[in-house]
Amino acid sequence: MPLPISFLELPILTEAKIIVIDSRLVVSPSNSIFFAIKGERQNGHLYIKELIDKGVTEFVIEEGQSTKLEIDLKNIDLTNIKFWKVENSMATLQTFVTEHRTKFKIPIIGITGSNGKTIVKEWLSKILEAELNVIKNPRSYNSQVGVPLSVFQIENEHEIGVFEAGISKPFEMEKLEAIIKPSIGILTNIGSAHDEGFISQKQKISEKLKLFRKSKTLIYHADNQVVEAEIKVILKAVNPKIRLIGWRFRESVLIETKEKKAFLKILFQEKANQFQVNFTDKASLENIIHCIHAALFLGLSETTIQTQLNLIQPVEMRLSMKQGIQNSTIIDDSYNNDLAGLETALDFMNQQGSSKTKVLIISDLFQTGYRDDVLISKLRDLIIQKGVQEIYAIGEKLIVNKAKLEDLQIQFFDSTEQFIGNFSSLQLRDKLVLVKGSRVFEFEKIVARLSQKTHQTVLEINLNALNKNLNFYKQKIGSVTKIMAMVKAFAYGAGSIEIAELLQYNKVDYLAVAYTDEGVILRQNGIKTPILVLNPQPETFSQLIDYQLEPEIYCFEILNELINSGINLNELKIHLKFDTGMHRLGFDFEEIEQLMAVLVDYPNLKIASIFSHLSSADGREHDEFTKNQIKIFTKITRKIISYLPYKPILHLSNSAGIIAYPAAKFDMVRLGIGLYGYEPSGQNQELETVATLKTVISQIKKLKAGTTVGYSRKGILEKDAVIATIAIGYADGFDRRFSGGIGEVLVNGELCKTVGNVCMDMTMIDVTNVPCQIGDEVIIFGQNPSIKTLAEKANTIPYEILTGVSERVKRVFYKN
Repeated sequence: MPLPISFLELPILTEAKIIVIDSRLVVSPSNSIFFAIKGERQNGHLYIKELIDKGVTEFVIEEGQSTKLEIDLKNIDLTNIKFWKVENSMATLQTFVTEHRTKFKIPIIGITGSNGKTIVKEWLSKILEAELNVIKNPRSYNSQVGVPLSVFQIENEHEIGVFEAGISKPFEMEKLEAIIKPSIGILTNIGSAHDEGFISQKQKISEKLKLFRKSKTLIYHADNQVVEAEIKVILKAVNPKIRLIGWRFRESVLIETKEKKAFLKILFQEKANQFQVNFTDKASLENIIHCIHAALFLGLSETTIQTQLNLIQPVEMRLSMKQGIQNSTIIDDSYNNDLAGLETALDFMNQQGSSKTKVLIISDLFQTGYRDDVLISKLRDLIIQKGVQEIYAIGEKLIVNKAKLEDLQIQFFDSTEQFIGNFSSLQLRDKLVLVKGSRVFEFEKIVARLSQKTHQTVLEINLNALNKNLNFYKQKIGSVTKIMAMVKAFAYGAGSIEIAELLQYNKVDYLAVAYTDEGVILRQNGIKTPILVLNPQPETFSQLIDYQLEPEIYCFEILNELINSGINLNELKIHLKFDTGMHRLGFDFEEIEQLMAVLVDYPNLKIASIFSHLSSADGREHDEFTKNQIKIFTKITRKIISYLPYKPILHLSNSAGIIAYPAAKFDMVRLGIGLYGYEPSGQNQELETVATLKTVISQIKKLKAGTTVGYSRKGILEKDAVIATIAIGYADGFDRRFSGGIGEVLVNGELCKTVGNVCMDMTMIDVTNVPCQIGDEVIIFGQNPSIKTLAEKANTIPYEILTGVSERVKRVFYKN
C-alpha cells in the first residue's frame, strides 16, 4: 500500500552532489536533489512523479503545492522518497547554497555591471589559470538561479572563485551577495542594459554595488563620474574599509594602438607595467584592463600575465549547431573547454532529442582545478551520464590516462593534425557530433572540415529567442491550455527537425505539419510528440498508421476515402475541421448530423480534436466578424460533443488570436508565426527576433557616374559610386522585388540600397558611404532590417519572407 507523503524537518540534510531544477536534465538520479520551483511560466511540481519514475529520491517543494502533490502521488510508493516542504523553493535553494559557500575560505572575485561581465569572468579566469585552480560560472549563469548553481560547484581542490552576478530589478543583488560573498569586486561597464527595471541609472548602479557591501577590495573604471560618486558616497557609507582601485584612461592607463594590437602601460602600486593585447576596440580594452588590475592585485607577475594575454581571444558567447557532412549534425562549442562548459554543451546535445548516435570530439582540459586522476574520473562519469556513445580524444593528458577510459568507445589522437589526417576513416554519417576543445588545439579546423560546404549565406536561428517566445505565449494562455506548434513549411523556413526537437524538449502538446511526408521525416528523426497532418493525401493514408500521424478531416470526400482505404481505423486519431468564416477548408454547421451519422458506425475512430481557423484576428477592424466566428465555433462544438461519450480537444486561436482574443483559447491554441518572433496584430512588442539572414560581400567596385549595373542595365548610376556584390539572390530567397533600391540591407551598421536587378545568386548594393571590405557581414533581415520592414517593401507578408528562404541556405542554430 503506497505511503502518504511525509515531510522532513529543515534544514535540508542531503548527500546529493547535484542540484536539479529542470526535470529534463536529470542524468544521475540517485545523486540528485530536485528543487521544484514555481515561476511565472513553469512549475517544477508538475514533474515530480516523472522524476520519481526516473529514480530521483529527494525533493524540495513549496507549501502551496503540497495538497495537489498528495493527489498526484497517491498511488506511488514513497517509501524511500524524501520531501522537504518550504515556503519558497527559490529562496531555499539560495539559502542551501549559501550554507555550502561558508565551507570554503578561498578568495572569491565577484563581478557585476551592465556589460562585459561574462567576458571579464572568462578572460580573468584564463589569466589566473596560470597559477591557480579556478572555479567560475559556466557561460553566463549569473541569475537568481544561475549563481547558486554555479557556486554549488566549489570543491576543496579550488583555490579561487570568479563569479559574475546579474540583476534586472531592485532587491535582487542582496540575495546574490549572500551566496557569492566576494572578497574582491569588479564593476564592469555601466550601460543601458535592464534600464527598464530601475527608476534611474543611479539606482541601478547603487543596486549593483550591493554585491560589494562586504568586499575588501573593488576594481572599477573611475572615468564614469556617476559611478565614481555612487561608490564614494553610497558604497563607502556601507563599507568604509573597502579598498578602492579606480583606474582612468590617460592617467593610470596609457594606450597606443598599432596594426590591430594595443600596447598598455598600467600604473599599479606606483609601478608601470607594460602589456600587449590582440584587440583595439574600447569595450575590449576596458574589459581586459579590469582583468589585468585584478591579476596584479593578486600578485601575478607581469610576465605571467602577458603569457596568458597572448592566449586570450574574443569570447564566443554562443553554442551553435549546423548541418555537417554525411548528414551529420555539428554542435560547435570549442571555445570553452572546462567541465562545467562541457556539461552544459552535453545537456544541449541531449535537448535535441535526436535518434542519431551521439559523438564527442574533445581535447585535453587545462587548469580545471582537479588533479588529473580526479579530472579523468569526473570526465568519464559525465560522458556516461549524458549518454555519449562515441568519443574522439585528442591530447597528451587524455592519452596518458587512457587506461581509465578504455571501457568507453573511444579513439585517441596525439594532436588535431593527426585527427584530421585520419579524417577519411572516421564514421560520422547520420551522427550528432559535439566539438569541444581548448583554444590551443585549434578545433575550428575540425569544425571547418566537418561542416557541410555551402555558400556563405546562412540563416541563423536563435534558440534562446524561440524559447522565450514560447514561454511568452505559455504565460498568456496559462498552464491548463495546451499548445499546438506549427512546424509546417520547414518550420516557417527555420528548419523543421531542429525546431521540432526544441519544442518536444519543452513539452509542447502537439506539432502540426502540412503534409504527411513532413510528419514522416519528423518521426524518422526521433520526434515522438503527437503530430497533426493538415492536408493528408489518400495515397499516404497507410503512413499515417505506420508513423502514428493524425489527419485533419475537413470534408466527406476525404473521410470516405479514409474509411475505405483498408487501414486499421482503430489505431487512428482524427481531427475534425469546420469552416466558421475562413471559407478555405472545413465542414459546415449544416453537415454535422450527416457527419455524425457516418462516424457513429466507427466508434473506435477517435476524434482527437475539433477545430476551426480565425481568418482576421490580426485586424481589429474585423472584430465583429471574428467574434461571430467564435460564436459559430462554440455552437458547432457543443452540438458535436452532444453526440460523443467523451470530449475532444477544442482549438480555434492562432498567434494573433491568442493576443487579441484571450477568451477564445478553448482547450488548445495553435502557435505559428508568433513563435518565430512576429505577432501579426502588432499589439505585442515583447517577442524576440528568432531568424537572422546573413551573407557576405564578395567583391567591391568603384564605378563612374553613368555606369549601368546588373541585368538589362537596370541600375544606372547618377553619380560616382562604390558598388558591392553580395552572395545572395532570388534563388536564396532574396526576392527579385527588392531590385532597384527597393530592398535595403545592413552593412557595418548602415542600411544600403540595392542597385539594379537582384540576380539568381547575387545582388549589388550601394556602399559608397559605408567603410567595408570583401568578406564583411551583410544582414538581409533580423532586428534591422526586420522581416516586417522587408515584407512591407515587397508588398507582401512576413510569412512569405520567412518561408521563402531557400533550403540551400545553411541553417545555423545557436544558443547563448
